[in-house]
Amino acid sequence: MGEGTAVIGPDTVTDLSGLTTWPLSSSLPLGALVTATPCARLHTRAVLAEWGFPCLAEAAELIVSELVTNAVRASTDRYGRPKYDGAGLPVVVVRLGSDGIRLLIEVWDGIPGAPVTEQAGPEDESGRGLVLVEAVCDRWSWQTVPGWPGKVVWAELQVR
Repeated sequence: MGEGTAVIGPDTVTDLSGLTTWPLSSSLPLGALVTATPCARLHTRAVLAEWGFPCLAEAAELIVSELVTNAVRASTDRYGRPKYDGAGLPVVVVRLGSDGIRLLIEVWDGIPGAPVTEQAGPEDESGRGLVLVEAVCDRWSWQTVPGWPGKVVWAELQVR
């Protein structure tokens, strides 16, 4: 993703230049609950093993863990309860895609607005998620998508 790539809904990845397709893809919708993060990690590890990329599992799991945690936090109130709207339980969608050269990790949530990089102190137990994502991946960003109420945060890793 990134320059020249558009995300069209949580089920399709389309490169605007028409040059890139993602022949490998997997999508997992999850309720925006604290249990979403371990489910997303397990799903990521299983998919990467199936695709023959077990060497990426550790980095990909870290990225997925941080992005899903952020999406769940954005979708809950200060007490950790989901922010229900007329549609019901908020949903977080984890999507993986690969062309054999790159691994694309996307996490969709229904909350508009940029993800916030916090300045965590040495004693803080949270606030380092996006810093870790940036340190582990080759590139990352976020965007809003027409027809989707929130945003998608994505990261890329090189397969080889």
